[in-house]
Amino acid sequence: MKKLLMLVTCLSVIPSLGIMAQCPLENKAFNAGERLDYQLYFNWQFIWIKAGTACLDIQDATYEGKRVYRASLITRGSKRTDKFFMMRDTLSGYFTHDLMPLYYRKGALEGKRYYIDEARYSYPGGGKTHVRQRFITHEGELLTNEWEGNSCAFDMVSMMMRARSFDPSQYRDGQRILFPMADGCKVREATLIFRGRKKFKMESTGITYNCLVFSFVEFKGKKEREVVTFYITDDDNHMPVRLDLYLRFGTAKAFLSNQKGLRNPQTSIIKRN
Repeated sequence: MKKLLMLVTCLSVIPSLGIMAQCPLENKAFNAGERLDYQLYFNWQFIWIKAGTACLDIQDATYEGKRVYRASLITRGSKRTDKFFMMRDTLSGYFTHDLMPLYYRKGALEGKRYYIDEARYSYPGGGKTHVRQRFITHEGELLTNEWEGNSCAFDMVSMMMRARSFDPSQYRDGQRILFPMADGCKVREATLIFRGRKKFKMESTGITYNCLVFSFVEFKGKKEREVVTFYITDDDNHMPVRLDLYLRFGTAKAFLSNQKGLRNPQTSIIKRN
């Protein structure tokens, strides 16, 4: 499930342009020791079935002699859904305490295909970002790429963590947010659309949250396709509680099932059963 939890909250933008601002950013949303667990569901021939689990875990780490954060995102399909579509994804990202990406790796078994995606970041000065990418296809072919630009670049993990510290108070319904995404063996433009604010009740817990709603879209030529719609808590944690995914083989949903080690009070909760 390539796009699962690809982006779980909004981005910092220059409001008039919708483009990513400076790279260093103060972390306001999480501490090492946070863990978020999710239950995954697939719509299979008009029936919703439990499909597996996902877990996001954040720890202190060392990278090239420096103290940093490491975030790991692991998704696992259930034995039931393995009969139809095998899913074993492990994503890891290292990033500085001011949320600048350093290294990203994804090892993914999706169906009968296994591939490895890597990106290494450096900052040569003058506001530039350099990205070295390696991609090993499911056929074992090694592809490489190098990219340098005057803006920040991100991957699934570093953007997911960075975005949780942004202030969306000035966002308008329908606002588009642009940023460079390292994915596969290329850096491409990615787009988020702010859909507004909604209340969401978690059926498993009975908790109702005030949420911010975003959509991640991609383009094939000039045609726009929605990939995932996600709900994040409208508080300082910006914790993703629901994701609706539109996949090639159907529709999937992810719901938060447990959390621990949150940094901030859950002020987005408006009702408990």
